[in-house]
Amino acid sequence: QVQLVESGGGLVQAGGSLRLSCAASGHSFSNYVMKWFRQAPGKEREFVAAISRSGGSTYYADSVKGRFTISRDNAKSTVYLQMNSLKPEDTAVYYCNTDLRSLSPAIPGSYWGQGTQVTVSS
Repeated sequence: QVQLVESGGGLVQAGGSLRLSCAASGHSFSNYVMKWFRQAPGKEREFVAAISRSGGSTYYADSVKGRFTISRDNAKSTVYLQMNSLKPEDTAVYYCNTDLRSLSPAIPGSYWGQGTQVTVSS
């Protein structure tokens, strides 16, 4: 059973930074593409970023490109999301996501974490 546990969320002022972490267990981490999604109040869940199994390829939503960086440490079974130049519109619950299937980057997989709240004040 795949388990994903996010951490690192919090309250930050606009222009600030946060780093989210997602610790994975229950599977061979390096075999899974890892993704981040987010859901703001009253909005649908949306794709944020994805990273290939080796970490050699990354994908970003246009809204975060140039500000967010996804990375992974396969030895620690952990994926990260470094968020810089945060804006109030980045306020959302951020979810870690994965699947063994080869899905398009923006397509969510079957496994979700519980989410971590990120709040950006203006």
